[in-house]
Amino acid sequence: MLHAVIMAGGSGTRFWPQSRQKLPKQLLRLAGDRTMIQQTLDRCGDLIQPAQSWIVTNAVQAEQTREQLPELPADNVLIEPAARNTAPCVGLAAIHALKRDPGAIMFVMPADHVIGPNEVFQAAAKKAVAVVEADPSRLVLFGITPDFPATGYGYIERAAPLDGVDGAFEVQAFREKPELAVAEQYLKSGSFYWNCGIFCWKAATILEQLKQNEPDTWDRLQTLMQAIDTENYDSVLADQFPQMNSISIDYAVLEQAKGVAVIEAPFSWDDVGSWLAVPRLSGSDENGNTTDGKHTGVDTKNCIVRSTDDHLVATLGVEDLIIVHTPDATLVARRDDSERIKELLERLKQQGDDSYL
Repeated sequence: MLHAVIMAGGSGTRFWPQSRQKLPKQLLRLAGDRTMIQQTLDRCGDLIQPAQSWIVTNAVQAEQTREQLPELPADNVLIEPAARNTAPCVGLAAIHALKRDPGAIMFVMPADHVIGPNEVFQAAAKKAVAVVEADPSRLVLFGITPDFPATGYGYIERAAPLDGVDGAFEVQAFREKPELAVAEQYLKSGSFYWNCGIFCWKAATILEQLKQNEPDTWDRLQTLMQAIDTENYDSVLADQFPQMNSISIDYAVLEQAKGVAVIEAPFSWDDVGSWLAVPRLSGSDENGNTTDGKHTGVDTKNCIVRSTDDHLVATLGVEDLIIVHTPDATLVARRDDSERIKELLERLKQQGDDSYL
């Protein structure tokens, strides 16, 4: 049976002040009428039922996650007691899926990407599942065809095509985030994809790979698996999970394993990395402004303005600004400083203003 695994952590920095530690971007409505995590689950449609859908998050965000996804069984929101990157995250979901379904196939995805159309995404998911069903040892990734020489993404280099599967290839190598000149070469070659962090594999297979490459983590996962559905689960989780090696599933398994395949993603994809993504996703008016909430502007150009329905933001004679109002904090920044928001949050931390983080 197919299981969705949605990785939903995050520290809530890039979209501050709307995003916070308790409300990271996947819990925000940034593109459309639903929050990003709701859209991620919606994207699966009838392909994956709520009972086979798992969210992996942390204790601070768990309650809000359950409130936003009431169709999910409460026990399907898995809580990490400590941040340990994606390998332990995937392992935690794998033992739960396997405990419930010995033949579980996992479709793993981040909670904070914008992807569409849904029917194209589902067709691609079915192709990945077919590859795994044909060869249960396969680990399948999705690659995004690059349209510019990005230096902020890892790359997947493809090798020979998979027999009988259109748009699927063996993986030649994984490449770190490149310098611009190297990224330009990747783009020109046509044999590289952006690694978007969407995976498909058998739960039993990924656990076997963790056993080979991260044996200590595997041992702790086995201990934890024995405690599932017992009164000791929470205490065993609190003891074992924080001791797991903090490492990504890419480094822990994918870059070591054989039989890794990449499918060229037929869907559109955006990782929504900063406020600058919002105009790209939601569009702009004739003056280049993207607004959400109550706003009135005169001689205002190329601004991103977000507020609430009961608070007016009025702008006069400004351009190229990000203005975000919330009940307890307001951000005013130049658009080209969007990546520096983390500096602002570090200053707040130094000042002891943790309540705004």
